[in-house]
Amino acid sequence: MGKPNRVNQTAVSDFLLLGLSEQPEEQPLLFGIFLGMYLVTIMGNLLIILAISSDPHLHTPMYFFLANLSLTDACFISASIPKMLANIYNQSWTISYSECFAQLYFLLMFGGLDNCLLAVMAYDRYVAICQPLHYSTAMSLQLCVLMLGMCWVLTNCPALMHTLLLTRVVFCAHKAIPHFYCDPSALLKLACSDTHINELMIITMGLMFLTTPLMLIIFSYVRISWAVFGISSPGGRWKAFSTCGSHLTVVLLFYGSLMGVYLLPPSTHSAEREKRAAILYMVIIPMLNPFIYSLRNRDMKEALGKLWGGRKTFFLP
Repeated sequence: MGKPNRVNQTAVSDFLLLGLSEQPEEQPLLFGIFLGMYLVTIMGNLLIILAISSDPHLHTPMYFFLANLSLTDACFISASIPKMLANIYNQSWTISYSECFAQLYFLLMFGGLDNCLLAVMAYDRYVAICQPLHYSTAMSLQLCVLMLGMCWVLTNCPALMHTLLLTRVVFCAHKAIPHFYCDPSALLKLACSDTHINELMIITMGLMFLTTPLMLIIFSYVRISWAVFGISSPGGRWKAFSTCGSHLTVVLLFYGSLMGVYLLPPSTHSAEREKRAAILYMVIIPMLNPFIYSLRNRDMKEALGKLWGGRKTFFLP
């Protein structure tokens, strides 16, 4: 057997994104569905940000992080879906080399930022429930801004490093990616050079972006549960848990979709299964988050009502 057909990475002009379906008759339906979900996601998260910014009663740490989570979700979905929609509309499945790596960087960064923010929000709920008397000092504006900055740094550096490492990879002539975005694992399968460092980076990023935030979330909720069950009043227990309900729902959806694929045995992995999981945590969950946080939250409902009523006072905490 001959050696694989190689091309120097400087000669690579584009990749092929095969998308969700190669059937021409399914393309208009896919375009309509994903355009609708994208618009709902952008509008929903934008309304959350505007409602929090315009209502002084929501200028608290919990809603500060929620506004940043909404911004992250809007950016996360914008890193992949517009390109997929453009490809379907133009009936062209190519993505340039630079576009692919830029998309990969932003997906890694905003995906990691999503995880970090969920962990920070769990810590916020832990302080609010377990240390209510110290909440205002323990979650000061300066500390909230510092934690947000740390989240950006901790997600930006590994994402940038992983993307730069991929630029050193020599790709084979076959450049078809069986996905609707530039998936790092799929890209490595197209490599004709050594990828051990890249694979190690994926494992490291997986531990950083999945395991560490998840352990912090679990630890926070164990402490929260311990404190809540110590409350003698059933009404008090329900009130304490109700402040965590929306966040816990989002956490279960987000991590459940990731674990449903990446913790399964390798023999059960398939391109279709990974596509469905990617749609769930990259498209559907960012779309559902505004509804989860607004429909179960009286303060958010009132803020949205004021926003629609035109009583707007835009200023940030």
